[in-house]
Amino acid sequence: MSIPPPIVERRPRRTRIHGVDLVDDYAWLRAENWREALRDPSALDPAIRAALEAENAYSGATLAPLDPLVADLAAEMRGRIREDESSPPAPDGAYAYYTRFRKGGQYPLICRMPRGGGAETLLLDGDALARGAAFFQLGPLAASPDHARIAWSSDDKGAEYFTIRVRDAATGRDAEDRVERAEGDIVWSAAGEAFYYVALDDNHRPSRVFRHRLGEPQSADQCVFEERDPRWFVSLHRTRSRRFAVIALHDHDSAEAHLVELADPRAVPRLVAARRPGLRYDVEHHGERLIIRTDADGAIDFKLVEASLAAPDRWRDLVPHRPGCFIVAHETFRDFLVRLERANATPRLVVTEFASGAEHDIAFDEEAYALGFERMREYDSQTLRFSYSSLTRPREIWDYDMRTRARVLLKRQEIPSGHDPDRYVARRIHAVAADGARVPISLFHRRDLPPDGSAPALLYGYGAYGSSIPAAFSANRLSLVDRGFVYAIAHVRGGSDLGWGWYLDGKLEKKTNTFGDFIAAARALTETGYAAPGRIVAQGGSAGGMLMGAVANSAPELFAGIIADVPFVDVVNTMLDGELPLTPPEWREWGDPRRDEAAFRRMLAYSPYDNVRAQIYPPILALAGLCDPRVTYWEPAKWVARLRATMTGGGPALLHVNMAAGHGGASGRFDRLGEVALQYAFALACARGDFAAEA
Repeated sequence: MSIPPPIVERRPRRTRIHGVDLVDDYAWLRAENWREALRDPSALDPAIRAALEAENAYSGATLAPLDPLVADLAAEMRGRIREDESSPPAPDGAYAYYTRFRKGGQYPLICRMPRGGGAETLLLDGDALARGAAFFQLGPLAASPDHARIAWSSDDKGAEYFTIRVRDAATGRDAEDRVERAEGDIVWSAAGEAFYYVALDDNHRPSRVFRHRLGEPQSADQCVFEERDPRWFVSLHRTRSRRFAVIALHDHDSAEAHLVELADPRAVPRLVAARRPGLRYDVEHHGERLIIRTDADGAIDFKLVEASLAAPDRWRDLVPHRPGCFIVAHETFRDFLVRLERANATPRLVVTEFASGAEHDIAFDEEAYALGFERMREYDSQTLRFSYSSLTRPREIWDYDMRTRARVLLKRQEIPSGHDPDRYVARRIHAVAADGARVPISLFHRRDLPPDGSAPALLYGYGAYGSSIPAAFSANRLSLVDRGFVYAIAHVRGGSDLGWGWYLDGKLEKKTNTFGDFIAAARALTETGYAAPGRIVAQGGSAGGMLMGAVANSAPELFAGIIADVPFVDVVNTMLDGELPLTPPEWREWGDPRRDEAAFRRMLAYSPYDNVRAQIYPPILALAGLCDPRVTYWEPAKWVARLRATMTGGGPALLHVNMAAGHGGASGRFDRLGEVALQYAFALACARGDFAAEA
């Protein structure tokens, strides 16, 4: 049963910025009490709730004919999951820790066993903890140095306010300790009588580090560090050596780190190197020195340097900068240094022995694949644990002896319903952008699919914050590819797939390169015969949702449909709103429109919400989470309302709001499959032209 689309009331709000009058008809959808509503969704203004529920009713009715397909897709995806999945145990002292699921269970079970084998101890039962909750997420957790206690965190709204508790590992009982409104990171003191954590302020920003002594109330916690500049994020982690907690700060341009000696309960954070514009670095510890990844001295793709603990700001090159070879991350062990680097969008691991300086690499032969570090808990170890997958090959977890170079396959992702990698092909092609830049595109399709220009395609893009989109395996994508789709990833500027310069060429005044790259990728798919003209569905989420909104405005004719997941589309208004959690830190990524007129005019020219125009749009499915602190629900709600009121044809413009989740959508692993299935059913319908036929 179809119903008419909602007509969202217009309540114009006028703002004058840099001589420009901005009129926002739908500003009222932003709840004045948004902070309270994040913690308690029932506090949302009834008129706003009614508007969101009307959107859900319309999208539900419009997509109802797809319900059987959604159910089939979700069942397929579930059939590819081993329901009693478990991770390889990770050794840590006398124990080995791992995660597993029970059959039919939605949430993880956190377990351990004696290192040499033996009876399992169930430390945290995610299914039991989530019982009765509309949303539940286990956050970071950490075992005390003697392994007697587990400090664990959880979020029951999706708003990313974590509560930290302390559990006795032997009895399974939680102590009275309770830390509210934490960011989630936990680092124990060396003696295990206290732990450090990051607290969120009233604007949901991680700004202070506290030390909590066991048995004391949160009100007695000692603040050991506070960042007063709202443009900086604060995070916390422990060095592999376990000697220090690292208080790491960053914005989207610079970084700073402070060390806290974990054996000293009175330790004051010690600065490594003072922040300055354009200086990024991150720190690991090795003996009496620090090993630091940095872009100092023009090392645009980063280098590794070393510094003594006595003079941590005096750096000497250890692994010099090599343009075009981006050092992504590094790990230190007692005898070895390992770095993950990427060149031409292809990763490899490089192992260096400290004593001899000899190095060797770990790489694979496929055109496009993903490689990364797995969780390793010990410092005095010669075992490197890493993961590998490709678009065609399921994820593998390997233990690698850095001394003997022997590899042991610990686990290969099992697909219970069956999967033959040889039935599929992964390829890498390139698009040429308007300025001549070569944009990599990773492709995944059935081997028997001819590149004759007849296939539909889903083209995914992100392009922000220097995040790369790895050419990794996803079992869910098989539901599209097995139905004749080409799955494509556009490695657009704004990401770091081709190095840090690739990121810098897609931010601030160069942001529109991201959009142009994606459009070039769509055209390249048709020009090379990998996709049929008019049958490409575009998909992106969060900052990639901005990309979706931008290409919908500038090149709607290229796309059969657009899926925008929690899309950041109201760029100007959000960047003008300094009270929002992420706005001040984001000024380094997009610009500060209030203080910088050039930045204002630049983002006004591409902001998806501000550039909706009277034209034909493809079908658009926007998804949002009511409790999302990153991309607030009102951004996609306002965007869809303006689209519907302005477009001259095409569509429909649909909004689905998860009223019990945040940025990541549904929390249960099977519930999440339902959301993915809805998106893929929409993509299939768009490629078939179902919505055009209805219009």
